[in-house]
Amino acid sequence: MQPDVVIIDYGMGNLHSAHKALEKVAAGQQRVAISSDPELIRKAERVILPGVGAIRDCMAEMDKTGLIPVIRECLSSKPFLGICVGFQALMESSEENGGVPCLGHFAGQVKFFGNDLRDASGERLKVPHMGWSQVHPLLQHPLWQDIPDAERFYFVHSYYVQASHRDQVLARCDYGPVQLDAAMAADNVAAVQFHPEKSATAGLKLLENFLNWKP
Repeated sequence: MQPDVVIIDYGMGNLHSAHKALEKVAAGQQRVAISSDPELIRKAERVILPGVGAIRDCMAEMDKTGLIPVIRECLSSKPFLGICVGFQALMESSEENGGVPCLGHFAGQVKFFGNDLRDASGERLKVPHMGWSQVHPLLQHPLWQDIPDAERFYFVHSYYVQASHRDQVLARCDYGPVQLDAAMAADNVAAVQFHPEKSATAGLKLLENFLNWKP
């Protein structure tokens, strides 16, 4: 049976926890599947690109599995959500692994926090940025419906997005001196740096909003 929502399986991603969270918010109204089948992905109403680990490995696996063309098709045609490294993969390039070209859907770069990141008092901050941090919406968007300002979401990352077009930045998060782009959206594509599937009630609400989004 054709699923309504497909989480793309290219060998890198938090697939099962994302699937479980989406099934919970879909509440039987939409069929959710994990798949690497290009035809299932093409025919889905909505698509999610997850990602964990190093961007070089993620991009290599997308290429190896032959899924880059279908990912590009989906980016141009249907509600699409990138999560964590799946978000970073949508940018032009990343500083990770000595520099890695990405899909280039959004203009901007992925930057390293650095090895000596400090807060205003001079205290060294841990990299990766890991744990619960406040996220501040900058634009009104259906993805953020009924989610309060400064809600906390769960992050795990050493690299962060710096978007070129500020009008596409949906939300920000501050980690020490770095103001990182925590979410972006333009047309039918949205992406978040945090893990909504690990972000309790707020994360589930964001996923529910994605399932109801009609760009």
